[in-house]
Amino acid sequence: MRPILIDGSMGEGGGQILRTSIAISAVTGRPIRIVNIRAKRSNPGLQRQHLTGVQAVATISNAVVRGASVGSTELEFIPGELRGGSFEFNIGTAGSVTLVLQALAPLLFYLPGPARIIITGGTDVPWSPTIDYVREVLAWFLRKLGLKVTINLQRRGHYPRGGGRVEVVVEDPPGSIEGLELPERGGIVRFGMRSHCVNLPQHVCERQASSAERVIRSHFGDAEVRVELEPRSDGLGPGSGLAVWSYTEKSVLGADSLGEKGKRAEVVGEEAAVKLVEDLSTGAALDRFMSDMIIPFLALARGRSIVTGARLTRHALTNIEVVRLLVPEASIQYEGREDGFFKLRVEGAAITRK
Repeated sequence: MRPILIDGSMGEGGGQILRTSIAISAVTGRPIRIVNIRAKRSNPGLQRQHLTGVQAVATISNAVVRGASVGSTELEFIPGELRGGSFEFNIGTAGSVTLVLQALAPLLFYLPGPARIIITGGTDVPWSPTIDYVREVLAWFLRKLGLKVTINLQRRGHYPRGGGRVEVVVEDPPGSIEGLELPERGGIVRFGMRSHCVNLPQHVCERQASSAERVIRSHFGDAEVRVELEPRSDGLGPGSGLAVWSYTEKSVLGADSLGEKGKRAEVVGEEAAVKLVEDLSTGAALDRFMSDMIIPFLALARGRSIVTGARLTRHALTNIEVVRLLVPEASIQYEGREDGFFKLRVEGAAITRK
């Protein structure tokens, strides 16, 4: 089969094109060739975290890969048969664990048996979802789509030292993805948040959480807010962050923010809470981050999906473009304007385990 050509400079031109492409290739068995990888970034080509993502997907799909080296702007990926088992992947830097997991997530539905995957690197680093967002929001959607998955945080890792460790356990892969109908979020049931700090005074956790809770209560009054403080001293740190999420009648929406040198703890909490409040105000069932992450799953799924997203980002538009190339059997239509609320309708390709 001739490889499908993917231009990595399309749309937002970043690493998500690579992650979506190799994931769908591994699931469908369709070989791909990607050129101009991360062409619109200041440091184009594969970096360590991207390379680890490629190696992880290749290992689990028994793929033949050409061009997998740091700095490479072209990659050929020829997938084989998926396999379960135990795997460990070490990014070797503070590269994002959650972005490697994002590349692996579609494969987990189609594995022929149970899997345990350990990923080491950055769990809470810039330009990627934090591990708490993944555990509380992404994992909820994976379960909603039919996957029984457990994501355990064993150690946090921050920029620049990394060293975080995450375990992903899948016991009984379903062999397919269920469609999703979430045209609205329904009423708010309660809020949760987790404020962490590693090798820093506990008051950093407390101030982050207090600030986030003030923002939530200023908009939602007496809503139930469950706060978890997580001061730790077992990481390479220092580092801090906060994730906040809202359970609604039909969905879960979330947001996060990270601390950095010179940034007040109160700002960290406020940033996360403001993003969540903005997304909740749209009435959408998916926050701005899940709005783009969900697209490959729905294209592979069985049957029709209808969801609403808080923000039609460039990431989402690019993901739609990539998925249309790789899964032409799926029909993907959306209504809405860029950076605004949108409705997504997908007739899935009904891909099942081989």
